[in-house]
Parts: sequence; C-alpha cells; structure tokens
Amino acid sequence: MVRELSAGGVVARRMAGSWWIAVIEPYHREDAPAGSVTNRGRKVTLCLPKGALDPGEKAQDAALREVYEETGIVARVVTKLADSKYAYVRNWGDGARVFKIVSFYLMSYQSGRIDDVADSMRHEVRKALWLPLEGAPKKLAYGGERQMTRRALKYLESHEEL
Repeated sequence: MVRELSAGGVVARRMAGSWWIAVIEPYHREDAPAGSVTNRGRKVTLCLPKGALDPGEKAQDAALREVYEETGIVARVVTKLADSKYAYVRNWGDGARVFKIVSFYLMSYQSGRIDDVADSMRHEVRKALWLPLEGAPKKLAYGGERQMTRRALKYLESHEEL
C-alpha cells in the first residue's frame, strides 16, 4: 500500500463578532468551464486548504504553504488539531490503494485577501471564500474536515484570548 502525507489548516478569523474560516472550492478535472450551460447543475464541493508535503518539508510548514497557495491568506499556527487518516484507491494513473495521513492545524488569519490566488493554482482552486465556522461542519464535503472544524470551534470557545 502506498503512503501519502499531507497537511492543511483551519484558518480562523473573527469578523462581525463570530468566527469565520477560509475554505476552497476545488477545481475538478471533470468540471465544465465556468459560465457554461452544462456547469449549472454542478454540485459545489467545499473543503479545507491542504496538500502534499514536499520532500524534506515538515507538516506545519506544508500546511502554511498550502493555505497561502490555495487561499491567498498568510496565517500563523495556533495549535495542531489532529491527524485525519484514511485509505482510498486512486481513480487515476496506477489505481493504487493509498493510506493517507493529513495533519491539520488551527491557524489564525494574519494578512492577505481571500481568493487572491496565483493563476498557476487555478487548475486546483476554483475559488476561496470565508465561511462561518459554526456552520462549517454541515457545509464541508469530507468527514475528517468536518471533524477538524468541530475541534477548532471547541478550541476557540475555550480560548477567549484569541
């Protein structure tokens, strides 16, 4: 079984008295071009910014890099939330069975404008946006990421100083 390591972040920002997080809508290979008639029925997938570790890169550094590349946001790590572990079968290339570990960090927004993403990243990210943290577990596509937002909310509720 192949092993993959990735890292990502729950970037929290206090706006209008409540917590919001940075999420992305990924661009999928099967998506029709934006604005096309066949694109209207497309289900929107929202997820946390994350990606593979580069060779020799630490998970925390990869998470900060991925957040910036996929959202345009500069953040700082507050704490590690947890690792999400799962297995899947690649539906491309070699069709290998993969055991994946994604390390997630709670981060605080520092600077940047959401969706200020480099053109070179648009093949991966359709758009980045702020989403209310409280409702995020119902909006995110993946169970492990929904769990991370619940952990982030619990942490933020118990750490008023943030």
